[in-house]
Amino acid sequence: MKVYRVGIVGFGWVAGAHMKTFAELPNFEPVAIMSRRKLNPADIKAEYGVDVKIYNDYDEFLKDKSIDIVDICTPHPFHPEQTIKAANAGKNLIIEKPIALNFEDAVKMLEAVEKNGVMTSVCFEVRFISVSQAMKSIIEQNLIGDIYYAEADYFHGIGPWYKQFEWNIKKDMGGSSLLTAGCHALDILLWLVNGEVEEVFSYSTKNPNEVYAPYEYDTTSVTLLKFKDRKILGKVASVTDCMQPYVFNVNIVGSHGTIKNDQFYTKKIEGLTDWSKLAVQLIDSGDVAHHPYKEQFSYYAKCLDEGKTPMNDLKSAFETHRVIFAADKSAETGKPVSLKEFER
Repeated sequence: MKVYRVGIVGFGWVAGAHMKTFAELPNFEPVAIMSRRKLNPADIKAEYGVDVKIYNDYDEFLKDKSIDIVDICTPHPFHPEQTIKAANAGKNLIIEKPIALNFEDAVKMLEAVEKNGVMTSVCFEVRFISVSQAMKSIIEQNLIGDIYYAEADYFHGIGPWYKQFEWNIKKDMGGSSLLTAGCHALDILLWLVNGEVEEVFSYSTKNPNEVYAPYEYDTTSVTLLKFKDRKILGKVASVTDCMQPYVFNVNIVGSHGTIKNDQFYTKKIEGLTDWSKLAVQLIDSGDVAHHPYKEQFSYYAKCLDEGKTPMNDLKSAFETHRVIFAADKSAETGKPVSLKEFER
């Protein structure tokens, strides 16, 4: 078993969850942290049980030959430049979502990764939760027949009590409700349906509660998706200003059955008279401590071992982001937007 040495960029809330996971997995070794803060290696050792070097200069960090994988955990706007520099330095990459705040930067990132032939893993970790894996298997076995409608809903009140609130509220940092958080709902829908979106139509609004007043962009959006074969319709709601516990719904409707979160029904299995409950882990928490990073990173190590392209690589994530950029343009203009406007 090969051990991959990881350098983490940015060391906030998400990075702490990444570090904890790397420290627990036998095929990873955290060796460095790049941070704007003057971190003490002894403090990192005390909390995570690992010895790391601390860098405050990104270029010097990338010169470190002991780093096999660069793990980007910084706020959203920094991802493009840091990804491009790491790819040009020949480093494999783990990239937190969203990959970028605009289409042009996302294209540049993908071009740099493809040019340098590095392996990428984007943190659309919802794909690795057992309910998503079960849904994918049911669909691939054609147990619900031909899909013609799919919806995913993301409800998460990201207010002052949330750790990224202070910077996420700014338009040039968070981008949009769909981009900063609801992207998980859109991504899982696209991954399950495995279809190509032709056109989107999106509306947006925001909670009038003064708690959410600091947001510089609409924090709730509803997006309709028209797929290329025109046989499938989709809907994604991203509500990041709700006063309620976290909720993530996925509903996939087919010609012979339906999957609704952990419930499954099909006419293809004789004897079923009602919903059957799947014994799976639901998508039920926005806390990074509960994210399936262990499953995602273990899968990434396996892909690196085998030279296999991860199903959540940057190219796959780029397709999800194309739809988001089109949806945000639609919400801004009040008109449907063709994905042809967001082609490389």
